[in-house]
Amino acid sequence: MADACESFHMLALNSTVSEQPHLPKGSPVNKPVVLVAEELSEAGLALLGADFEVRHTDGSDRSKLLPALAEADALIVRSATQVDAEALAHAPRLRVVARAGVGLDNVDVEAATKAGVMVVNAPTSNIVSAAEHTIALILACARNVPQGHAALKGGEWKRSKYTGVELDQKVVGILGLGRIGQLVAQRLAPFGVELIAYDPYLQPARAAQMGVRLVSLEEVLQRSDFITVHLPKNKETIGLIGDRELHQVKPTVRIINVARGGIVDENALYAALKEGRVAGAALDVFAKEPCTDSPLFELDQVVVTPHLGASTHEAQEKAGTQVARSVKLALAGEFVPDAVNVQGGAVAEDVKPGLPLAEKLGRVFTALAGEVATRLDVEVRGEIVQHDVRVLELAALKGVFTDVVEESVTYVNAPLLAKDRGVAVELVTSEESPDWRNVVTVRGVLADGRTITVSGTLTGPRQIQKLVNINGFEIEIEPTDHLAFFTYVDRPGIVGIVGQILGEHGVNIASMQVSRDAKGGKALIALTVDSAIPDEVLDQIVSGIGAETGRRVSLAD
Repeated sequence: MADACESFHMLALNSTVSEQPHLPKGSPVNKPVVLVAEELSEAGLALLGADFEVRHTDGSDRSKLLPALAEADALIVRSATQVDAEALAHAPRLRVVARAGVGLDNVDVEAATKAGVMVVNAPTSNIVSAAEHTIALILACARNVPQGHAALKGGEWKRSKYTGVELDQKVVGILGLGRIGQLVAQRLAPFGVELIAYDPYLQPARAAQMGVRLVSLEEVLQRSDFITVHLPKNKETIGLIGDRELHQVKPTVRIINVARGGIVDENALYAALKEGRVAGAALDVFAKEPCTDSPLFELDQVVVTPHLGASTHEAQEKAGTQVARSVKLALAGEFVPDAVNVQGGAVAEDVKPGLPLAEKLGRVFTALAGEVATRLDVEVRGEIVQHDVRVLELAALKGVFTDVVEESVTYVNAPLLAKDRGVAVELVTSEESPDWRNVVTVRGVLADGRTITVSGTLTGPRQIQKLVNINGFEIEIEPTDHLAFFTYVDRPGIVGIVGQILGEHGVNIASMQVSRDAKGGKALIALTVDSAIPDEVLDQIVSGIGAETGRRVSLAD
C-alpha cells in the first residue's frame, strides 16, 4: 500500500478540478492536454474527441517522453512506458495516468499517489476474451483439435487416434469464481455439464445463483472430468495443483489453465501425463514467460497457446475506450470506478495514519478466517470518530480482499467486491474506547457461525501500529511481514515446543506473546518471525502442541 499520507477520493463528492476564474466572453480557453504515449484504439481516441487536446509521443524514448510531460494533464500508456518518480517530476500539471490494459507493472503507483496523481487501468477489458479462450481450450483439449489439424496438414488422416470426449454430462470443476470464472460458468452451462467450484471467498448462495455448487478443493480434484483454473497468483495459490493434488484426480481428467503460470506445477503435470494419471491439458500461461521450450510440448495430449487469453481486437478496443472514459471522468473531477489509488484532500490528518493499519487488519482477518465472511463489521472507537472515518472502512475492505482476488483492490472497488460476494458490510463508530485512545476492529461472521475478530491501534508519538486483540485474546504486537497465531488448551511446556520446532527449521522468532482467557483455559500464542513459516512446519506445530487452530499471516508485499 502507498504510505499513510495517501488520501481518499471521496466518490463524486470532491472535485479534483480547481475552480476557474470567470472569463470574459470570447476569451480563449485552453483545453486539457492528454498525452498518448503508446498506441491507443481509434475508439478510445474518438472518445477524447473535442474535449481535449490530444498529443502523441513515443513513451519508450525517455528523451521524447520527459519534455512532452511538461504540459500534460493526463497520460495514457500501455506496457512500454515507464511511469516512475522521474517521469512524474517532469509533469507538474499531471492529474491522471491511465494504463490501457490490466497490469500496472510499469507504473509506480506509490510515487503517483505521493504526487497527487490518480492511476487508472482497464481491469475488465479482457475478461470476456479470457473466458472465451478458456472455452476454446476446453473444446480443443476434449476433441484433439490442434493434434488432428497438425496431422492432416502433415498429410496424415488419423480419425481413430484422435477420438475425443463430449462435454455433455461431464463434471467441470472451476477453481476460482471471480469475474472470469463466472463468465466461464455461464458459457459452459449450455453444454449440459455439471458445474462445481472451489472458492473459499464466495458465498454458496451467490454461486448457486449461477448454477454452480461450491465444494472443497478435494472434491473438485476427485470428481471433475475437466478442471479449469481462474485463481489469482499469490503465495497461497502458487503450486496449488501439484504432485499431491494430481494423485487425487481421475485418470480421465483434463486440466486447463488460462489464469497465471505457476498455479499448476508444470513438472508435476508432466509426470502425471506421462504416467497416465491425467488424460490431457491445455495451457495458455506458464511459470516463466516467454516459454518456448518445455517438456510439456513433447506430449501429444497437451494443447498450448502463447498467453493469448487477452489477445483479441475487442479486448484491445475495450482497453482503449475504458481508459479514455476514465481520463474524461478524472479531468472532470468525477467519480472514477477504475481508479487504483486514491487522491484528493478529503481525509482528516488524524485519520490518515490509520489507513495502513486498517488495511493490515483486513488482511489479518482474511488469513485467520480462511474464507469469506457472510457479514463484516468495521468498528472504529475513540476520539477519532469526531472526523469522517468512512475511509477506514474502505481501507479495511481493501485489506480483506487484497489476497483474495487477482485484480488490484482499491478503495473504489472494494465495496463492489464485497457486494459481488454476498458480504454485508457495516461501519460502526463510538467515542467510547476504555482501553485505547483509538482502536479499529474488523469483525466477521463466517458461514458456520464462527466469529473472527481482529483489533489494532496506533501507539506513541510515532504512531506505531499494534495488533491488540485477536478473537478476544488481548495482545500487543506489531503487524510485521510474517505472523503466526495458535490457539490451544493452556498447559506448561507449549512455548518451548513451538520455539524448538521453529528453531529446527531455521525460523527465527522476533517476538512472542501468550494470552489466555483463564488458567488452564484457552490460550493464544502470537508470533512475529523473520521469515515465512512453511506449511509443513505450521502443521508440525499444530500437531506438536495439539492446537485447535494454527494460522500464518503474510503481510509482505
